Amino acid sequence: MNKIEKHADICVELNKLYEAKNHDYGDSFGKGFKEYGPVMSAIRLEDKLSRFKSLIKSDAKVRDESIIDTLKDLANYSIMTVIEMEVKE
Repeated sequence: MNKIEKHADICVELNKLYEAKNHDYGDSFGKGFKEYGPVMSAIRLEDKLSRFKSLIKSDAKVRDESIIDTLKDLANYSIMTVIEMEVKE
């Protein structure tokens, strides 16, 4: 599998993850974005980035979420922010 095919596979996986989390949590991200604007998504992205930074440190003790899970969440939050910004226009 080449990198373009791997990218496509990850995008499909991100979409399935987005669908499952939206099913479980509702559109809490969209509602928060409407109420607080892009600041809310910046906070969520910063939280995930902080978790990523913690996980890549060798002395991290809590491993309840993998680095890959965290990166996928970062990707989905970025995409969700683009969606909300484009819906707003």
